[in-house]
Amino acid sequence: MKDYYKILGVNKSASEDEIKKAFRKLAHEHHPDKTGGEDAKFKEINEAYQVLSDKNKRAHFDRFGTDPSSQGGFPGGGNPFGGFGGFDPSSVNVDFGDIGDIFETFFGGGGGSATRGRRRTERGGSDLETALQLTLEEVFFGVKKEVFIKTNIGCDRCNGSGAEGDSGLENCSACGGSGEIREDKRTFFGTFSQARVCDKCHGFGKIPKKACGKCSGMGIISGERKIVVEVAPGVQEGQVIQIKGAGESGPRNIGTGDLYIGIRIKPNLLFKRLGDDLSVSLEVKILDIILEKTISLKGIDGKKIEFSVPTNFNLRDPIKISGEGMTKFGKKNRGDLLVNLVVKSPKKISRKARETLNGLDNSDID
Repeated sequence: MKDYYKILGVNKSASEDEIKKAFRKLAHEHHPDKTGGEDAKFKEINEAYQVLSDKNKRAHFDRFGTDPSSQGGFPGGGNPFGGFGGFDPSSVNVDFGDIGDIFETFFGGGGGSATRGRRRTERGGSDLETALQLTLEEVFFGVKKEVFIKTNIGCDRCNGSGAEGDSGLENCSACGGSGEIREDKRTFFGTFSQARVCDKCHGFGKIPKKACGKCSGMGIISGERKIVVEVAPGVQEGQVIQIKGAGESGPRNIGTGDLYIGIRIKPNLLFKRLGDDLSVSLEVKILDIILEKTISLKGIDGKKIEFSVPTNFNLRDPIKISGEGMTKFGKKNRGDLLVNLVVKSPKKISRKARETLNGLDNSDID
């Protein structure tokens, strides 16, 4: 007996949305037209979805399972669990509105129509990604950095056209200049007309009359692209900067992808970032605290910061110095600086100082 919940990989208490989500994922994975897809598995997945997405069928399945001889019958008559022998796509109650993204992936169009959807006739350059390491000081002030990316760039001999000299271009003989090849595909849902990018002209619709000798008519060569990246102050770890048109160049000037730069921040020896705040540890003498002397340190910007420990202060808590932390991204103000005091006892005490301390009563320094 089939377990439709197990087939879709959901619990018996799964909601309608969870069932739809599971079906979409499995349908994408096992569709016969995809690499590694399997027709029998796809039919089984759809059979499970037809039952569990219908309240009446699901209730019947929960009560009787898939036993065709179960008592109680099924609303509408017949055996709803009889498999897909002699399958007629028009007889299946599939919600094409809900699974339109499946058709977009498989057939290049929206659900319910063989010719509906976007035409994809050009294959531009791919998007690229890289990482950029910054110091905490560079993050504080903001910085301009040069980034070098090895990728396909436009051919400098033919200016990316793919044509040698002024020979020019002509319509592709394979696609007749349309840039796409249309094919009929027989699928589980019926026959669909699918358009794919022409392999000969790569979707451009034209090919060089005489191919460029440097790029062999593709209009692109392997090279290195230099990008100047301007990083704003206060950028966060893991933040991504998108630079339009800085990715891989497409063949014959079709289009260039984008560059995505992930920010990585090197650890700082003194300061630790806590969101918009900075934390720092500072050694101080016990007498400087008792006598409320001025204590100084350098901030992340190199400027001198002075403070004193207030009376009745818990030394386990950090001292907060407002406005001396990290630059806030996209704002002019700053976070706070949290100073963790590391109290050091004296290496030695003179006899005079020891006598003075011994003469003090605890009430004098309460």
